[in-house]
Amino acid sequence: MEGISRRSRPGEPGRVAGEAEDGSIRFVTLDPGHFHAALVHQRVYPGVSRRIHVYGPLGPDLVAHLERIALFNAREREPTNWEVEVHTGPDFFDRMRRERPGNVVVLAGRSRGKIDYILGSLEAGFHVLADKPWIIEPEEFRALGEALDVAGRRGLLAYDIMTERYEITNILQRELVRDPAVFGSPLPGSLEEPSVTMRSVHHLSKTVAGRPLRRPVWFFDTREQGEALADVGTHLVDLSIWTLFPERALDYRRDVEILAASRWPTMLARSEFERITGRPDFPPELRERVRDDALACDCNTRVHYTLGGILIRLDVLWDVASEHGDTHDAVYRGTLASIEVHQGAEERWQPEVYVVPNRPESGGEVRAALEARLSGLREERPGLEVEDQGHRLRIVIPDRYRVGHEFHFSEVTSRFLEYFADPDRFPVWENPNMLVKYFITTQGTELSRSNG
Repeated sequence: MEGISRRSRPGEPGRVAGEAEDGSIRFVTLDPGHFHAALVHQRVYPGVSRRIHVYGPLGPDLVAHLERIALFNAREREPTNWEVEVHTGPDFFDRMRRERPGNVVVLAGRSRGKIDYILGSLEAGFHVLADKPWIIEPEEFRALGEALDVAGRRGLLAYDIMTERYEITNILQRELVRDPAVFGSPLPGSLEEPSVTMRSVHHLSKTVAGRPLRRPVWFFDTREQGEALADVGTHLVDLSIWTLFPERALDYRRDVEILAASRWPTMLARSEFERITGRPDFPPELRERVRDDALACDCNTRVHYTLGGILIRLDVLWDVASEHGDTHDAVYRGTLASIEVHQGAEERWQPEVYVVPNRPESGGEVRAALEARLSGLREERPGLEVEDQGHRLRIVIPDRYRVGHEFHFSEVTSRFLEYFADPDRFPVWENPNMLVKYFITTQGTELSRSNG
């Protein structure tokens, strides 16, 4: 269950589905049900054919996807030039595998059954670039391992779209946590005072690409989309692994223990549901979750787990709306200092990185170590500075590094294309740690249900 994704070279035996003789990349979008599917195409990429094939059922999800692509093509600044060929019908998945019009399947949509799409695409010889979550239930975990094994045996890339690794504040936090002169080493933590705490707040109503987001009705069915930890929680779990154990492969069977988990709903009024979905009433499949004329969405989870002996707490939350957008807070407690990201009113709702020395008398040593680390980071990111706020140090981040969540999809896609061009660059730790990530999200979700 830990195969490493690699692909055959163009022209070699076992050439993958739809691969041109020149090795060019041709995207095939499968059943696009989430706006993330379109964000992969918000820019054009060298070596990628401008013709996209889209396979899916004819309905509002497909129409919304095509409208987003059309907006990218029509925008004034850096318009794209995608040509879209649409294939619909009840057998769209079988047709895609049979007709093989490209070599990379892009997936972002309903979470339930997504792993079947991923596994079936790999078995047909396609590379896969898929949005989170790949699985949302513990019983799907075996299929995830099988998919990674198929990718490894067939020389294919199977890549999870982890956009939060490209957020500048997360990058800086990781760099400082891995510096023993600044951070020290991680404290083991306890249930009362974890070594790592992360809190993410997303919103059901939001704006994407400058327009109010119209969510599909099924998004509010957690049996389709997944609960909080199983869905957006994948990003937080991924960040905990990526930050604490950089470039190291973990084993979900020995390096993880789920300690506690709980969940609770966000209540969505009928008028809010209509504004977000365009539907004036709750559909029959959701009415069992309606209480006092509001929909109870199981989209808040708290989980405690250990990773390599380090105790971590995650709060994965959804509110209805906010004028300030989604927020992310993270604290890593070390023996010398805490490395913290906060995004609140004090930060004007923009994430900022702080270094908080454990003892006031050690502040000078920590600052000197921080300046030395930033000196090295400035080679790639000029302009990083330190602001002394007395009890803590703030990293001053130039605006040019704050590119925003939507642009991160282009960055992930570019990294995928780098691995496509040079499979030897694909990290050996990615697949084992993907198993760790989804073991935590699915087992934590299951435990939260039993605790209500």
